[in-house]
Amino acid sequence: MKKLIIPSKLNEGDTIAFISISSGRAGDEDMLPRYMLGKRRFEKIFNVKVVETPNALKGSEYLYEHPEKRAEDLMWALKNESIKGIICNLGGDDSYRVLPYIDSQVIRDHPKVFMGFSDIATWMAVFAYAGVRAYYGPSVLTPLAQPGKLDEYTEEAIRRTLFSNEIIGEIKPAEKTTDIDWNTTYTIKDGEKEAQYERFPDNGEIEDLNDVIPWTPGTGYKVLQGSGKVRGHVIAVCGGPLWQIMGTKFFPGPDIWEDSIIALEHGSVYGSKLAGLHELRAFAAAGAFDKAKAIITGPLDEDNEETILQVICKEVHRPDMVILENVDYIHRTPMTILPTGALMEIDCDAPGINILESGVL
Repeated sequence: MKKLIIPSKLNEGDTIAFISISSGRAGDEDMLPRYMLGKRRFEKIFNVKVVETPNALKGSEYLYEHPEKRAEDLMWALKNESIKGIICNLGGDDSYRVLPYIDSQVIRDHPKVFMGFSDIATWMAVFAYAGVRAYYGPSVLTPLAQPGKLDEYTEEAIRRTLFSNEIIGEIKPAEKTTDIDWNTTYTIKDGEKEAQYERFPDNGEIEDLNDVIPWTPGTGYKVLQGSGKVRGHVIAVCGGPLWQIMGTKFFPGPDIWEDSIIALEHGSVYGSKLAGLHELRAFAAAGAFDKAKAIITGPLDEDNEETILQVICKEVHRPDMVILENVDYIHRTPMTILPTGALMEIDCDAPGINILESGVL
């Protein structure tokens, strides 16, 4: 993989831009209180100033109709010397529509921390094309604005990946996990009585300890296939978004896939095992797995384990490839951060993960 430009670390007092480069939900009336909590929480916990890009809060309908405005926002944030980092408000499903309006040279000339997940996997590829590291990790609406409080695992990941230039080191499995909760109210029971409360009131607070969300104990990493230790540069792949940009200049080429550890968020697309199989086959046909060192993924049920083993072992003929499950970078809380191109080591015997370099300079 070609050497990527690594952005400078974030510091207390910095100005950070929040952007809606995919979905515009942050600006919709029902979601705006949650957005404001995420903004307030990020400012107070990390002692930074947050500004919105000019079109970030214009809502879903406007930003769907105007992908060029999303591109303008990215160019604006990159060129603005007062802004030191950019965090996406949410993922979505149509980042590919923004690409015709992007000047990749601007990304290269103004390298900055850029972070998000889900559909933002498209932008991991775009930044890599431009020669700049980006960060697959938390977005504003989730998990930064998760109900209750920001969990310690996610907070620590942000601090040691974006606010420190020390080696990131061990990525431990989360001790507990929870699904993303989009409800705007919560209920407290007292005997036979129930009281309902607003989740995101405009009261200046950054947590509500009465809003107790359900956590499930973590089960640790699971080795689906492989043994020993393996090293490679990490590249985040959320299947659907990258599938949409196959055939464009931004889709990762052979130099990206070779010697990589692919962080593949795989599942039965829209509940269809066959669709999930077809998604994996699309990446196989594009050569993604031919020379990769390993795959890490989230938790897989038996059907999805069967599917990924079918493609990797029987169709790509890579029974040697390490596959490690249950890594915390997927559509649930909490989340770690994966810096594009960073050198990662997987130890199948532990099992464990280490990132052997810093996330930022």
